[in-house]
Amino acid sequence: MLATAVLAAGALVGSAAAPALADGSIRANQWHLDAMHAPDMWKTTKGEGITVAVIDGGFKLDHPDLAGQFLPGKDFSGSSGGVGLDVGGHGTQMASLIAGTGKGQGGAGAYGLAPGVKILPLKIANGSEGSSISADFLSQIGQAVDYAVSQGAKVINISQGMAAVRTSPVDVAKLNQILASARAKGALVVSSVGNSAQDGNLVEYPGALPNVVGVGAINRSGTVTAESQTGPQVALVGPGDEMVEACTSETGYCKSHGTSDAAALVSASAALIWSVHKDWTANQVLRVLINTASRPNGGTVRTDDAGWGAVRPRIALTDPGDPGPANVSPLPADAAVPSAAPSSSASVSATASAVPVPVETPTGVAAGAPSARPEAESSSGSGSALPIVAGVVAGLVLVAGVVFVVVRRRRRPDARPEVAPVPQQPMGAVPPPPPSYQPPVPPEDNPYAR
Repeated sequence: MLATAVLAAGALVGSAAAPALADGSIRANQWHLDAMHAPDMWKTTKGEGITVAVIDGGFKLDHPDLAGQFLPGKDFSGSSGGVGLDVGGHGTQMASLIAGTGKGQGGAGAYGLAPGVKILPLKIANGSEGSSISADFLSQIGQAVDYAVSQGAKVINISQGMAAVRTSPVDVAKLNQILASARAKGALVVSSVGNSAQDGNLVEYPGALPNVVGVGAINRSGTVTAESQTGPQVALVGPGDEMVEACTSETGYCKSHGTSDAAALVSASAALIWSVHKDWTANQVLRVLINTASRPNGGTVRTDDAGWGAVRPRIALTDPGDPGPANVSPLPADAAVPSAAPSSSASVSATASAVPVPVETPTGVAAGAPSARPEAESSSGSGSALPIVAGVVAGLVLVAGVVFVVVRRRRRPDARPEVAPVPQQPMGAVPPPPPSYQPPVPPEDNPYAR
């Protein structure tokens, strides 16, 4: 099966013990760290003792902000250069967003939300070294997930995706089995849902598969971005707009936006919680993240654009509430799989993106959060627990003959064409705001308002 071009992307990181820095520094431009109260969280934990596996197209192992953060990784791509070659830059950006230390630029570099974690770098052929995606893209992801579990990774970040209508039913079924096994062994798999809400809103895998936490993006005003895909596969949202991160450009730093960034931040959030509650299971960590998320429109149930709301690890750390049973997932196991056809949500994505997520509550536990033992129908169809059933396989068989596949990396660097590889957008030449930009809203409507 041949493959088409993908998006090169950028990521963002936040730091723990960084002092106040002058305007214009990399850290000063990382708005999400301040919005998420990262300095406050870092007084409690930076994610020490937790391994986060990142499945991507390569990693710049010697970037000043990431030196010492990587464990020995593995290359599943079959390409030359090994894990340490990151032509597209996406893997470096995701790792930076999660675990950057800010050591670059004399301590004014890019910081990760969980700078105490270790990254297990796992390389796949995702188009970062050329315009073609490996025909066994999903198979390579599956191999990487299996390996990550064998190495003891608690969290597995997959900021990658392929349109469901372009996938092989055999590959999907195999990956689904691997994901189920990873979940049974205690790993938490997080994936971005994609950036094509205004371009068909096609369901993407693995983000819409069972046992995966699908993540969408919001901007600094707390609204779901126009590009963030919608549907029952969205479990949570996180910052994914105007992001600044370490990358492989000549300057070493880039600015970008997309659901890849948001997924990496959810992965980092899970690592922060797990580092404090080491006896919790993946189910309990995820349940607390869901219970403490900021609900859209002050509602009590999940929505297809924002899921259960904006992830708020600070609240999860200070007032986690009851983590519930260890062996019951907060994601219904029998939710309906999203249709592989373009979602009707695409026609309303512009409206959805203008809806702010509410302010943090004093208790940090949003009303109507999924119960410890949720009923299958209570979540309105969480896309993160979407089982592969015969109906899905049958539907995919109809498109098994499709020769070209579309892999959409879940974050888009600003002012960059939708092909890969392409030059990254270095800091210094700041691009105009993306179409999803919304004017600032009153603090009371922002999920990260102080």
